[in-house]
Amino acid sequence: MKTPAGFECSYFYGDYYRGRKREECRLIGNAPPPHHWTADLCKTCPVPAIQRANACPYMVLDAKVSRGFLGLNRKVVISAYCNKTFQIVTEPQVGCGQCHPLPPPFIESKHP
Repeated sequence: MKTPAGFECSYFYGDYYRGRKREECRLIGNAPPPHHWTADLCKTCPVPAIQRANACPYMVLDAKVSRGFLGLNRKVVISAYCNKTFQIVTEPQVGCGQCHPLPPPFIESKHP
């Protein structure tokens, strides 16, 4: 579903049936304030970019809302885990490197 910022995100849910305006992020959930989700977080959220770059079914994302200096500038912080290799993914856009290896034409070969 499209977020208020205009990106496709599978974790965003919006219910607009018959005049309702109920929006939520199912990745962040119902965290208590000040770590709760608001629609303005969708503008800078890295999850839609991660989903466009990496569609690995084994990667599980976890998100939390972090506050900046003096409680200003809230942002979404993402951590990722691979269920196939059982390791933390340091770069979610790329993946763990084990689930989807590069095909042979893209691997540097050493010919004599």
